Amino acid sequence: MTTEIQMAVLWLDEIDAGDLERVGGKGASLGELTGAGLPVPSGFVVTAGTYRSFIEEAGIDEELFAAVDVDVDDSSALAEAANRAQELILETPFPDDLREEILASYREVGDGEAFVAVRSSATAEDLPDASFAGQQETFLNVTEADLLDRVRECWASLFTQRAIYYRQEQGFDHSAVNIAVVVQQMVDAEKSGVMFTSHPSTGDPTMIIEAAWGLGEAVVSGAVSPDNYAVTRDDRSADVTVAEKKVMHVKDEETGETVERPVPDEKQTARVIGDEEIDALVDLGERVEDHYGEPQDVEWAIVEGDVYMLQSRPITTIDDSSGEAADPIEDTVDAAEAKGVTDGSGGVQTADSGGNAGTDTAEAGEVVVDGLGSSPGTVSGAARIVTKLDDLDKVKEGDVIVTEMTMPDMVPAMKRASGIITDEGGMTSHAAIVSRELGVPAVVGTTNATSILEDGQVVTLDGDKGQVLEGQNVEPEEETEPVEEVRPQSPVKPMTATEVKVNVSIPEAAERAAATGADGVGLLRMEHMILSLNQTPAKFIAENGEDAYINELVQGIRHVADEFYPRPVRTRTLDAPTDEFRQLEGGEDEPQEHNPMLGYRGIRRSLDRPDVFAHELEAFRRLYEMGYDNVEMMFPLVNDAEDVYRVKQLMQEAGIDPDKRKWGVMIETPAAALSVEEMAETGIDFASFGTNDLTQYTLAVDRNNEHVADRFDELHPSVLRLIGDVIETCREHDVATSICGQAGSKPEMVQFLVNEGVSSISANIDAVRDVQHEVKRVEQKLLLESVR
Repeated sequence: MTTEIQMAVLWLDEIDAGDLERVGGKGASLGELTGAGLPVPSGFVVTAGTYRSFIEEAGIDEELFAAVDVDVDDSSALAEAANRAQELILETPFPDDLREEILASYREVGDGEAFVAVRSSATAEDLPDASFAGQQETFLNVTEADLLDRVRECWASLFTQRAIYYRQEQGFDHSAVNIAVVVQQMVDAEKSGVMFTSHPSTGDPTMIIEAAWGLGEAVVSGAVSPDNYAVTRDDRSADVTVAEKKVMHVKDEETGETVERPVPDEKQTARVIGDEEIDALVDLGERVEDHYGEPQDVEWAIVEGDVYMLQSRPITTIDDSSGEAADPIEDTVDAAEAKGVTDGSGGVQTADSGGNAGTDTAEAGEVVVDGLGSSPGTVSGAARIVTKLDDLDKVKEGDVIVTEMTMPDMVPAMKRASGIITDEGGMTSHAAIVSRELGVPAVVGTTNATSILEDGQVVTLDGDKGQVLEGQNVEPEEETEPVEEVRPQSPVKPMTATEVKVNVSIPEAAERAAATGADGVGLLRMEHMILSLNQTPAKFIAENGEDAYINELVQGIRHVADEFYPRPVRTRTLDAPTDEFRQLEGGEDEPQEHNPMLGYRGIRRSLDRPDVFAHELEAFRRLYEMGYDNVEMMFPLVNDAEDVYRVKQLMQEAGIDPDKRKWGVMIETPAAALSVEEMAETGIDFASFGTNDLTQYTLAVDRNNEHVADRFDELHPSVLRLIGDVIETCREHDVATSICGQAGSKPEMVQFLVNEGVSSISANIDAVRDVQHEVKRVEQKLLLESVR
């Protein structure tokens, strides 16, 4: 037996921060906290050396690491590697002496028959700049009968598809990462949650506490929306947002298993922690932060008035630059003296402009063309006239694209450009949507920019006013940085019972979208991943094979899911009209339709072509297999329950269990709105309003037709009546509701939706923060009115 096997188990009071390599990040943290006299439940750690000796002495180590040495972008190879690696560990028996040492240690915890939590603790976990939190397994309320199996499952969880992929993306050698297992007495929490000792984005010293009833797993996993307490350290004043907490995780007294139970009615909207408990938590948070010398992310629980610490790790999400921005107002004023400042909308303003975007010099330039300002900001650059795809090669970093209309395969060039100008399109066109997501200023619908402007001509584009001016009127250093301009600037993110999510059209916008602090993605459009291939699905499959096509979808969705994990990413299946397909290679066989928006698109196309639709469903199945449980499926342009039942059948045929995955439908037609009760009975989890289509179908107005576009109004009483009726019906059937259309970014629509009781609102990237504040304002008004 090796030295490590002789020390297979270390008790928490024998461990400190220097034992990271032996007990992993979680184990080292708990040992350090125990040694510092903080209230940590008792327990022990099965060391990382034990895992290493286990695989080496069983002779499976070389085969194990060879199995996971694969191209992680090949979904099939990754799935096969994960299955083989886990199989090797789970099918290898424990040596007798190791078995006895672990069980003997368990019998010393509590009364010898205690319920324990079994948590993995990888040696690369919870390290600054490489947070592996949630990558491996956790089991609650485990007893002696299952303990050894759970330890082995923790070891095997080092090799799930998602863990293999994430490690490789972060540059960690699989063979260099070991895993320990923490076995700790369960705290039968009455209330629990997480606490950030400093703001997790800005580093501001405000403490953020989230609290819910029961065990903390409900908060960490996102099963419940917790109360939020933003506590000012100096006077302990708290900005309290009380959420509606419908479910709680508790231990089943008969089986000992962790189960989900409804929260009693009188507790659902009751405040979880009082002022004394806040004080106790803040005291604890300050002790932890002082001990480590840096901000911490703490999991806590309260039992009979006693506070326990379950875990503490460094906050890895604080922007390094925020450490020098303790006074954001003062910094903003200083910067404004020389440069533009942002007003939260994404637009660039001067300090003395009275709210109008642009600069004095920009206004002095001659207006060459004008149109709709569809993406805010002011930039200068050389115009590059793009009349065909081959012209995209001449677009260099900082140039301004000038084209008739943008297409999905232009996205790489759009990312290089400093601005975008189009002849055609409106506020909901591809150019408008994608430019807003990328943070690139844009002016659309000029009608004549490609004929008026010359290639290489230097222009200034004002995306707020919709103007294009002659000459360079903005210096490069005055331009905004797309990710940073949407990052929350106020010290505390507004916490709301109504979730505020973000729309994402293209995977390339994921980083910028995640920086907003949104509660997840309310709409990720799959069609842009497909259209960017510049081939129809049939053409691409014919040339590259089905697996390559599925991999393209998996990679696109996974990129966004990684940025947001564990926040949900609601992904809509293919919804491209035939005129967009017809412009792709292989699109000559697409039907010629007078009005493609009323034609062969959305779920009607998918149900008509189940062979192609099956590839989209297979992409979802692979993502679930890889561990991306934050991905949700959304099906567009359904009309009635028959559509939904047919989709559900195809999901089952693809190997997706509708009862275990989150899925729902778009409400985009009056027919769908009027038959939502029947659709609710099919088992959908949510219904999401696509207000662009719902409005144009209700009012018979083509939003892209300049002759009637002024009649397009999402706030028309008939549209609002349909939306209100759907929300009420869905609430009666416990189906969540959301909005992912452009109207979700409008204050008037936000007010209406919150008053009606919508579950979530998904906004454009540059509008998320404004929507969060508007939602909070409306919710507070409703609370006040209810008690007056």
